[in-house]
Amino acid sequence: MKAIIGIILLLTQFTLLHAQKTVPRDSCKTLPTDTIVPGKGTPKKQLKEIKKEKVEKPLDSTGKVPVKTTLVDTIVLNKYSDLLYDDTAFNKRYPLWVHLTEVAGANVMVWSIDRDIMNADFSMIRPTTRKYNLKKGWEWDTDRFGINFIDHTYSGTMSFNTGRANDYNFFQSASFSTAGSLMREYFGENTSPSYNDIINTLKNGAFLGEILHRLSSNILDDRTRGIQRVSREVLAGIIDPIRGLNRILQGKTFRGTNKEVYQKEHLNISLYTGLHIVNDASTKSFASGAINKMIYIQFDYGNPFENRLRKPFDLFKLRTDFSFGAGRKIPDKITCYGILIGTNKQLGKQSILLSIFQYYDYIDNKTFEQGTIAFGGGAFSKLSICKKSDLYTNIHIVFIPFAGNSTHFGPDNSQVRDYSFGAGLEAKFESTLNLGDYVSASLIYYYYFVHTYMGLPGNNYISIFKPRVPFKMYKGFSIGLEQYVYYNNRYMNNLQGIHSTQMEQKIFIQPYQEDKQRRGHYNLTNLC
Repeated sequence: MKAIIGIILLLTQFTLLHAQKTVPRDSCKTLPTDTIVPGKGTPKKQLKEIKKEKVEKPLDSTGKVPVKTTLVDTIVLNKYSDLLYDDTAFNKRYPLWVHLTEVAGANVMVWSIDRDIMNADFSMIRPTTRKYNLKKGWEWDTDRFGINFIDHTYSGTMSFNTGRANDYNFFQSASFSTAGSLMREYFGENTSPSYNDIINTLKNGAFLGEILHRLSSNILDDRTRGIQRVSREVLAGIIDPIRGLNRILQGKTFRGTNKEVYQKEHLNISLYTGLHIVNDASTKSFASGAINKMIYIQFDYGNPFENRLRKPFDLFKLRTDFSFGAGRKIPDKITCYGILIGTNKQLGKQSILLSIFQYYDYIDNKTFEQGTIAFGGGAFSKLSICKKSDLYTNIHIVFIPFAGNSTHFGPDNSQVRDYSFGAGLEAKFESTLNLGDYVSASLIYYYYFVHTYMGLPGNNYISIFKPRVPFKMYKGFSIGLEQYVYYNNRYMNNLQGIHSTQMEQKIFIQPYQEDKQRRGHYNLTNLC
């Protein structure tokens, strides 16, 4: 089974590597838009005019596709006149040795933090540690859930983003991050190298790393000056620290250009805050449990209904939930997906995207622990019902090659592994009906089947049902109610089955920052 999992992961990466399409690297050197012209006013004033013109000319209003112009659907620009690729004249690829040196440096930095600040036992390495690790071989480790599915994921972003910061593409950077993961497993810890660590570091590290890289690109703008430039550099550096460090070393932090040099896709940002009610497991009464404060943020990147050549992560959704007061597990849910390859279709009034996605789900709350890495097919559709009402639906059928799944109710409060590793399938259904300008209703259903291949043997069947109704009050501001129902059924070999139903309610207010060019066209936020 271990060998099968490894082969599947390698074949997935190899297949997608050959599926990637590129354009000539010098095709971005002359662009007709986004250019500051000397003598035509201050850069700040010209940037304001450029942004206004881009919104007005290639406006993507409901049900309308912009007229083809030199600004629309070119080889280097999307329909919104944004770059499809970074301008290579300003983002040169650095030699391989630079990247590999930074991978080693990132690992040394993580190891130093673990040893000197966190005082972690596994980081206390000696000369004999390396020899022992090379001889003993691989194992499934006993680290607790958050370390394996959060810490190792974030650690993997560092090795991955050393490649992205040096202008290597997604697949090249994902391949390079393997070296960083192996370096840490063999030489940065006094425990044996573990299968689960390298899977999380490589696959989830590349997944999250690309998302952080693209979010930082949307923030950076080398045409800006003054406090705006400083703010952009600082925020982008917080989101992607490896890129921020490279920008300083490469002189990009202080560089000024007269045109846009980074790929950008349209980004909607939603921030939710309010009350989170976790019902008492002994009763199914509505709103019967403890009340906690919660905040969660969602990023919706790219337009699924733009007819274009699709590249990895030109479209993604990332939602992270934080709950305060429900225990020590503050991040209790992370759900995200990113496109790998896809194609767009138009059938009458219905717009469709058919794609292959990568998925990452992390649930660590009072109900259970579950983490999944998955790959599969997804179909997005938009059906215009009338002038101001649309039905958005997406369906996903997904294979899970690797998952962590708890074997009891509630979160793990110990310091060791109390969950099993497995594989299986998942299905996701999300649908939103927008009714005019003020009300929308969403229905979300997730289903997971996980068969254990390491740990307590058995099968796990988990369902999450989530209706949601937000009311738009004023411009980008809404209030709403969200209901969660968790269905948890576990059948362990030679043991009594575990069955539970747990409910949660969320009452929230939502400030919503919508990209002007997508306003009224597609609201991914309602599909969360």
